[in-house]
Amino acid sequence: MAEQKGLFRRVFGGGQSQPAAEPDVPVPVERPPAPSAPPPPKPSWFQKLKSGLSRSSSALTESITSIFTKRKLDAAALEEFEEMLIKADLGLATSAAITDALRTGRYDKEIGEDEVKAVLAAEIEKALSPVAVPLVIDPARKPHVVLVVGVNGTGKTTTIGKLAAKLRGEGRTVWLAAGDTFRAAAIEQLKIWGQRTGAHVVARETGADAAGLAFDALRDAREANADVLLVDTAGRLQNKDELMAELEKVIRVIRKVDPTAPHTVLLTLDATTGQNALSQVEVFGRRAGVTGLVMTKLDGTARGGILVAIAAKHKLPVHFIGVGEQVDDLEPFKAGDFARALAGL
Repeated sequence: MAEQKGLFRRVFGGGQSQPAAEPDVPVPVERPPAPSAPPPPKPSWFQKLKSGLSRSSSALTESITSIFTKRKLDAAALEEFEEMLIKADLGLATSAAITDALRTGRYDKEIGEDEVKAVLAAEIEKALSPVAVPLVIDPARKPHVVLVVGVNGTGKTTTIGKLAAKLRGEGRTVWLAAGDTFRAAAIEQLKIWGQRTGAHVVARETGADAAGLAFDALRDAREANADVLLVDTAGRLQNKDELMAELEKVIRVIRKVDPTAPHTVLLTLDATTGQNALSQVEVFGRRAGVTGLVMTKLDGTARGGILVAIAAKHKLPVHFIGVGEQVDDLEPFKAGDFARALAGL
């Protein structure tokens, strides 16, 4: 009987439950990762310059709009416009030249904002073109000595670091002299720039004699046949006679090693100082023999026109301008780019 039941179960499957069929589990399909968004395009120098000068150009544009909207170019409008240009630190000569150019062929006619900006840019470029001179490193000088001077806070050490990066990028051997011996932070900052750029740094302890350091740096750089020696100096107000005398001492000591040095004396100017920059150019030019200018912090002021006034009065070469803190925010000065950016074109 048991055998019959077993046979029955085997034939008909009775008495035991069958295992349930496993459900179909979808096999995950590996998809390639979504492509990452490309980095935003790097802004051109002109875009950075225009952004940096936006406060200055906005101030000019607002004044132009308020003066010339629905109004003929009469004597009162021209007088108001010239006064606005002078207040924007463009200087008397350039302001007069701009209003004279605007008057020619347009007097007693309605004039658009874009036309005013075009005249403004053209006259600013005309004033700046003679001073837009590149910094030339003389290969016959070994090293070509660049002394960087200026008042406190104008960005001398940072300018030196950026300039070192440019010169190293050109394949030159560069030495840096940490001549701002009054500030430990300046010495450390220059050492960091040396590490970043591959420039050799000559430094001493805080409070060391700056003239002696410059002497040693030039002597050693000369023995090493370096291409360029960039010498930092302590910030000093142009009206402090004893501090200016110390700067004159640095220059005299440098000339004991090389009577022709320094071959370039760069004055860094903070654009936010406005009219005071004119006095700095005059005094440093007389006491230190300034040969060229670097204008910094143009992105921090609404009165970037001061560079135009300086160019018209002193006619010193403007080698570089800076509109930011990054290493590539220092560029050779181009009159046309600056004029268009300042005019808001």
